[in-house]
Amino acid sequence: MRLADFILANIEPILQAWEKFARSLAPGAEMEVLALRDDAEAILRASARDMHTAQTVSQQADKSKGHGGAGGAASDRLDNPSSVHGVERVDAGFSLAQVVSEYRALRASVLGRWRESAPDPDVKDLGDITRFNEAIDQSLAMAVASYMDRVDRSREMFLAILGHDLRNPLNSISMSAQLASMQTETDPESREALSQIVSSVKAMSGLISDLIDFATTRLGTGMPLVMSSVDLEVLSSEVLDELKAAHPNRTFRFETGGDLKCPCDGARMRQVISNLLGNALEHGSKEDDIELSLASEGQDINLKVRNQGSPIAPDLLPTIFDPMVRNTSEEAQLRRRHGSVGLGLYIAHEIVNAHGGTIDVTSSVESGTLFTVRFPRHPCKH
Repeated sequence: MRLADFILANIEPILQAWEKFARSLAPGAEMEVLALRDDAEAILRASARDMHTAQTVSQQADKSKGHGGAGGAASDRLDNPSSVHGVERVDAGFSLAQVVSEYRALRASVLGRWRESAPDPDVKDLGDITRFNEAIDQSLAMAVASYMDRVDRSREMFLAILGHDLRNPLNSISMSAQLASMQTETDPESREALSQIVSSVKAMSGLISDLIDFATTRLGTGMPLVMSSVDLEVLSSEVLDELKAAHPNRTFRFETGGDLKCPCDGARMRQVISNLLGNALEHGSKEDDIELSLASEGQDINLKVRNQGSPIAPDLLPTIFDPMVRNTSEEAQLRRRHGSVGLGLYIAHEIVNAHGGTIDVTSSVESGTLFTVRFPRHPCKH
């Protein structure tokens, strides 16, 4: 019996084997039969129909790349239940590896049963096995794609909820603390405690923003930008004023040159400047100035931040903008500010990259540590 006909004639025992294997996986232990079988019957019947459908060499090549291939209703009937299966397995708590193992077990079960039913091989068997493998691979590719799409959308929803549900109470705490501090002017200890609350809330809010930005970029969507005309000299001055107020014992030098008005995402550029200056404050010498310079050069704008102090170790320079890469020296750990998870340079890199620019770093005992940002003056297309 040809393999496609064998599948259609033995649907029930094949489904029982699928169900048994799915139940052996942790999420399937307490699931009902219908949920365990999921869209397996539709996948098997569509695979058999696909095997009965003639295909060209180009269609076969498309299948090998996970793009379907047979075309028409036969291919659609295979793709649709496969996509649904991937989504339902996410909702049921199956891992991606477990979904792949289901297909591996299905393939082995079908071919094993068919071989036992026809011990004498036929010349046509090789072609049938090839077509069956193509159909299963196509189904698996669709299931994996829909699985990952569902996971990505769930992550995006989680980030939206995280941003909303954590930031709102933090804002309320901050506002309440500021209001209370205005009413306790005669009690220095209360004012100090409330000031600490406001400071901690600000640190937590920054931490949440960093984690959301990190997760968003790791989803492959890139750093979202809202473009407008921005005066970078004014923006930088505002960031410096905030840092001077927070660090009155540190000295900053600010130099500018040329027309520094350009189209960019002002809020994101504020992050870049703040993160680079924050890094300089954290790791630079407390006795030396921190330098910020901005210059318009032709079609580009250059932004530089320099600090003196212990240089970045040469082995860290190639990965300094990678996420979760941290300077683990004792000195660096002592200087690390509270509310930081080491994502500042990574986020700065992603923002600059989204603007079509570059960011580089050099570091030595003689010249100090210098971060150089270059980005075009034209708007980025998104």
